[in-house]
Amino acid sequence: MKLIYAPTSPYVRKVMAVALEIGLAGKLEIEFNPASPLQRDPALVDFNPLGKIPALVLDDGSVLFDSPVICEYLAATAGDTALFPASGPARWAALTQQALGDGLLDAAIANRYETVPRPAELRWPDWTRAQLAKIAGALDRIEALAPELHGDAQPTIGAITLGCALGYLDFRYADLGWREGRPQAAAWFAAFDERPAMAATRPREHVA
Repeated sequence: MKLIYAPTSPYVRKVMAVALEIGLAGKLEIEFNPASPLQRDPALVDFNPLGKIPALVLDDGSVLFDSPVICEYLAATAGDTALFPASGPARWAALTQQALGDGLLDAAIANRYETVPRPAELRWPDWTRAQLAKIAGALDRIEALAPELHGDAQPTIGAITLGCALGYLDFRYADLGWREGRPQAAAWFAAFDERPAMAATRPREHVA
């Protein structure tokens, strides 16, 4: 299997952390693609017409995207039933936590696109305020959820996604101060981010 990848992407990090947790990382061939939001790369579009990463090319040439689909495929391939509980309240809790983390990331990345590549005179302050409000709301919900996340020997896709989301804030929003007023989320993340699968996948700039 080939993973179309960039080490800065929190969605890619989620896939890599899952692969490490379930012992499939060694089965993945890694192919770097920067996936610019402003310029479509024909090589990437061949795999994913949306021009987004991650994309997973299977051995038969078919392609899966995006991260929720890829993560569930990897878990099913490995026969893992902990990351994605099969049924009942545990499954819906894990999937809702995944949606919360992905939604936080969607808002953070949307705001980054607004404030980094866009010329200053064209930026829309109301857009930034709206995205930061979504991030704050997600963080407050993570603070409320943190007690039930503590102590999981085998994390769900929800915990991994939330960990990747908080790690992205540290990477791209270091001045946000997301830990302030959220001691339980901060304590959970400090421990969770030391898991081998998380420590090995922390975001970084690509070095050619």
